[in-house]
Amino acid sequence: MTIARSLARRVRALARDKLPPAVDAAARLHLLDAIGVGLAAAASEAGAPYRRYAAGVARGGPAPILGLSATAAPADAALVNGGLIHGLEFDDTHTGSIVHGSAVLAPAALAAGQAAGSSGAAVLSGYALGWEALIRIGLAAPGAFQAWGFQITSVGGALVAALIAAELAGLSEDETVAAVGIALSGASGGFEFLTNGASVKSLHPGFAAHAGLTAAALAQAGLTGPETAFEGRCGLFAAFAGDARAAEAFAASLDDLGTVWHLQDAAFKFHPCCHYLHPFVEAAGMLAARGVEADDIASLTCRVPAGAGPVICEPWEAKQAPVTGHAARWSLPVVVAARLVEGRVDLATFEAPAGEAVRALSRRIGWEPLAGARFPAVFEAEILALMRDGEQHHVRVDDVYGNAGRPAEAAAVREKFRSNAARALASDAIRGVEAAVDELTAAPSLDALEAALSKAASHPARSDA
Repeated sequence: MTIARSLARRVRALARDKLPPAVDAAARLHLLDAIGVGLAAAASEAGAPYRRYAAGVARGGPAPILGLSATAAPADAALVNGGLIHGLEFDDTHTGSIVHGSAVLAPAALAAGQAAGSSGAAVLSGYALGWEALIRIGLAAPGAFQAWGFQITSVGGALVAALIAAELAGLSEDETVAAVGIALSGASGGFEFLTNGASVKSLHPGFAAHAGLTAAALAQAGLTGPETAFEGRCGLFAAFAGDARAAEAFAASLDDLGTVWHLQDAAFKFHPCCHYLHPFVEAAGMLAARGVEADDIASLTCRVPAGAGPVICEPWEAKQAPVTGHAARWSLPVVVAARLVEGRVDLATFEAPAGEAVRALSRRIGWEPLAGARFPAVFEAEILALMRDGEQHHVRVDDVYGNAGRPAEAAAVREKFRSNAARALASDAIRGVEAAVDELTAAPSLDALEAALSKAASHPARSDA
């Protein structure tokens, strides 16, 4: 039996059961977080391209668009919402697999579920099972997709989005397998954006969600796809990770699907930048807590896990002087300098190019490989600071806050949601969205959530001029 068929059968069987209570709670909290970061992007400059694009596709339909009162066809809404959720680099990550699960699976599940008239429980189940499948893809080839030049969230996410869209639409097993195969042809998401910090990376999960929903619709219409989308000679692992043998590891990992749940280990982000940078933000904060002042620093050396270096360190000269605020979301020297100079790394940090004080410190920062790093299972950081008076400081973060080893409190995630949502929604709508997500397991449909999200127009929106 092919992997796609085995996966489709397992997901169909599991979708009929209730999620374990802890998984259900985790799914709702991650979904709430994803909606919040999407709303924040919708009201930000980073979201302006998506608002403009949405104006052309929001012609009515079953699926809401975050930050707008209009609705659109499911695939169009999924594309926009996926781009918004990933647009500020503020969305969740499962670190071991390096997948931004919610950015592709939340827009896919919400759009497909609304189109199908699914219950809240069915949507949550599809969302959670999609996470489990996507995480297992990443764990089968940890870091390999990124090393090959692709974002796993996008290339793997397209196939998983097709799977859950087909399940929510009630497609047959053959149609579901076809949808997964069709989605392989729509899978992409290259890392070339790193050359200039282009904002197209935000589109990766949106494209994946769009590809998945479109693939499911085409499969239902009779289009066929390769059944060996995962293990084939030109399948997902061979083409996008350069590791055809990883398909066997993925197939084996499906044995515990439904008994072992990885979603509860997915990390929440509390800074809107590349997750690889977060432990360095913490480490810089430790230096600040010791009384280290930016002007007194002669040099800083950041020790970086090898797998993270190509993303946040290379080429170093460009990372020290990113041309836009958005590009700094992947800049180790600028982010570390911002934490020490400005005392924070938040949404405002990336709304404009770094100031002269931040750039001056970034030029005194260097990096070297971190020996014995456990990346990507954990996100570690070390910083060595040499002061102008000769004093030295060494700080280390063993894993980033919000990861499974240092889990975030639910209250902190909810506060993050409210702060983000306040950029796009009025207070009554914020409460409505939170209540709708909290009650989603028992909800007969997504109508309450859509109604709360549709109140975006009652809040002043940023100009797109």
